[in-house]
Amino acid sequence: MNKSLYTKLVLIMLALIVSLMAVVGAFLMNEIRSFYLDDFYAKMKNVFEDPELAEDLYDAANDEDAAEQMADLLRTYSGPLGIDSSSRNYYILDGNTGAVLTGSGSETEKLDITTNIMTAISGEEGYISDHSAPYMDVALPVDGRTERYIVYIRDDKSAVRGLSSVLFGILGQALLIGLIISVLLSLLLAKAMVTPIQSLTKAAERVAAGDFSSKLTSDSQDEIGVLTRTFNSMAGQLEKTLDDLKKSEAMRREFVANVSHELRTPITSIRSYAETLLDGEDLPKETAGEFLSVIVNESDRMTKIVQDLLMLSRFDAGSIEFTFERFQFEKSLHNIYNAMLLEAQRHNHRFTLELKTPIPDIVGDTARIEQVLINMVSNAIKYTRDGGTISMIAGHKDDVVWVSVRDNGIGIPKEDVDKVFDRFYRVDKARSRESGGTGLGLSIAKEIVSRHNGSIELTSRQGKGTVITVTLPVEGPKYGK
Repeated sequence: MNKSLYTKLVLIMLALIVSLMAVVGAFLMNEIRSFYLDDFYAKMKNVFEDPELAEDLYDAANDEDAAEQMADLLRTYSGPLGIDSSSRNYYILDGNTGAVLTGSGSETEKLDITTNIMTAISGEEGYISDHSAPYMDVALPVDGRTERYIVYIRDDKSAVRGLSSVLFGILGQALLIGLIISVLLSLLLAKAMVTPIQSLTKAAERVAAGDFSSKLTSDSQDEIGVLTRTFNSMAGQLEKTLDDLKKSEAMRREFVANVSHELRTPITSIRSYAETLLDGEDLPKETAGEFLSVIVNESDRMTKIVQDLLMLSRFDAGSIEFTFERFQFEKSLHNIYNAMLLEAQRHNHRFTLELKTPIPDIVGDTARIEQVLINMVSNAIKYTRDGGTISMIAGHKDDVVWVSVRDNGIGIPKEDVDKVFDRFYRVDKARSRESGGTGLGLSIAKEIVSRHNGSIELTSRQGKGTVITVTLPVEGPKYGK
């Protein structure tokens, strides 16, 4: 059966207290027994090693009434020997048989022959200690001129048992009090531990249900506080991740919709003109040529869209290879200017190139960078009304070069400026399609510039014009060196 954390903590505390008291009790009991045993034998040795007592016992053993004389002598030593007639007694035994001759105890007729008595019978002093025996004893041989006797002291350990019983009662009371205290403490401990854990559990359930609105509060610096703050951080990261996933899913759907729309338009045109050509056998040759020209143009636009999409997908997958080498950036600027000049003049634009400073050679992929510059100038030409002004301005500062393309074209609405680098974004969709735009150029340009560890920025005012600036490090990206 499953038990709550409260119950488990209480049971653990109870088991801990019981185990601790059991160990302490066993240790104390054993120490008390050892103390009494050691004290008994130490006291006996201290008394019987007295030369005066030994001499008196020898003299008494030679008297006619030796046993009584020896008993009287031991009676005078009752204090040092601890004789109390109830638990500790003295006896005078026959030195050959161990039979009781006289003594202070009630067992004057017969005593069990112990190991110490056997030792004394053999002529040796019997100080052998046995912890497991229910008694403590000492047997000392005393040889007279004609007879042999044994002085025997025996303690039945009743004092030890009595003290152990008292101690056991004290331990029992301490155990009961300890159990009560442990229950109270364990409940307090359980509350201190379980309450924040229960809060974490409820918060985890809310997070699992998708509710990230509530946050746990904890000012404690212990493990629970660390866990609470970690949970809040995890929940925040999870919420951010889910938001990113939702945004990514929305972008994916929008991307698929844009691709479908961009491809559907040229496909529809191609199909319509092709069906007209198939059905119209009597079409004038000039009209048929125009239709074929439209089909070719739309096919080229589809090819451009697919190529751009393929390039972006390769950027996303990181599979596009760049060739980084030092090249003449100023020469590339002139090449782009000369290549786009005719197109600009075709729209009656005033197109200029201005170098603010000498332009150094830079490290980069020449073809990719020129692709970015062509896209910048091409957009300026497309989105500037005929007869406009377009300028390329470049310069060098510190360890970077920069190029700006300025125009006085239609500009971009303020709310759409942040979207210009999104895929398929276009300012004027109708005009873009007429000019063959796909809305992917700036997305590709941003990827290329990022791979060079550069930046691309755009500012614009609707009806006033646009400025787009690319900044590139002279020494190229670190991984390209």
